[in-house]
Amino acid sequence: MKIIYWSDYACPYCYIGEERIKKVLSELDMPYELEMKAFQLDPSAGRHAATDTVTRFAKKYRLSLENAAAQIDYISQLGIAEGIDFKYSSTLFTNTMDAHRLTKLAQSISSEIANKISERLYAAYFTDNLELADKNVLIRIGVDNGLSKTEIENMLESDKYKKEVLLDEQEAASYGIHAVPYFIINDKYEISGAQSKNAIKSALIKIQSEETAEKSIEGAHCGPNGCSF
Repeated sequence: MKIIYWSDYACPYCYIGEERIKKVLSELDMPYELEMKAFQLDPSAGRHAATDTVTRFAKKYRLSLENAAAQIDYISQLGIAEGIDFKYSSTLFTNTMDAHRLTKLAQSISSEIANKISERLYAAYFTDNLELADKNVLIRIGVDNGLSKTEIENMLESDKYKKEVLLDEQEAASYGIHAVPYFIINDKYEISGAQSKNAIKSALIKIQSEETAEKSIEGAHCGPNGCSF
């Protein structure tokens, strides 16, 4: 299965949703390709955290600090249930453009490297509570996962891959995607949000069944390059 999905590294449900879908694919023994596309939750965010997560959450959703802390803890427990050392309350929210650009650099070299870096960026934010706009953090993550330090530094000192990040966001808008995570499977099936593992499993089994049925009614045929078997 070819799965593309829109996400931001500062999105808790994106991290949870990706972990769930990968676990279900593994349980069903379905081979897959996973490609992340960029979706910045707040393109105007600064390079350093302006406030703590509980305060930011309370202000954004117009909650008391107590209720904000309770909601953050609830989301953290969802992550912990997936085996993630999820520390949402102490995250440091910053701009994620450079983190997405690092991902684009990795994708231009190897999908395997890109997936490792993607996993590490999520963990850097939600487990290590690092600022993803910190160039030293990004360089370390890139180098630790197989990228050239010089290439990363050159990218970070330029606008390279910024256009690709913005194109991802424009593509999301063309699909009517306004919230993440958002998964598109084999270019035609969609899963919106961090669905439960049971819901994901049912969807993937249905997709596999429908695609098998399509192949089964195709019928034998011949063409200039030969006949089907």
